[in-house]
Amino acid sequence: VCFHEALQPEFKTYQQQIIRNAKALENAFHANGTLMVSGGTDNHLMLLDLTNTERTGKELEELLGLCNITVNKNTIPGEKRSPTVASGIRVGTPAVTTRGMVESDMVAIAGFIKRVIDGGEGAVASVKADVQEMMKRFPLYEGFPNA
Repeated sequence: VCFHEALQPEFKTYQQQIIRNAKALENAFHANGTLMVSGGTDNHLMLLDLTNTERTGKELEELLGLCNITVNKNTIPGEKRSPTVASGIRVGTPAVTTRGMVESDMVAIAGFIKRVIDGGEGAVASVKADVQEMMKRFPLYEGFPNA
């Protein structure tokens, strides 16, 4: 079933959108001054380098989680913190692409993340409200016919 799905033209289109979204997110991070390991991405993931901020990977993972943004803390090359604290976060685009987001939405997501990097706990309430408003356009489930 997996191979059959991967052979469908729609799957190729979906994969291409994932990469376009990742490039758009990369460009938005560049524009707002957020550092990335290796300067960006060539795939669906990017690793943000937080060493020039007040945040740790662990702290930012927790704060963004409170905003309904899922990321993972991650070590970076030359890591000076323990792996349980880390100096980076990993961000990916497949989940948001599955929900129907496109390049312009990546600018907003990068902005949400940057606001939490800069504002810490004080930014959580407003970012969460903005994320919830945005997600109204991208519901997880559209329901079943005859439901």
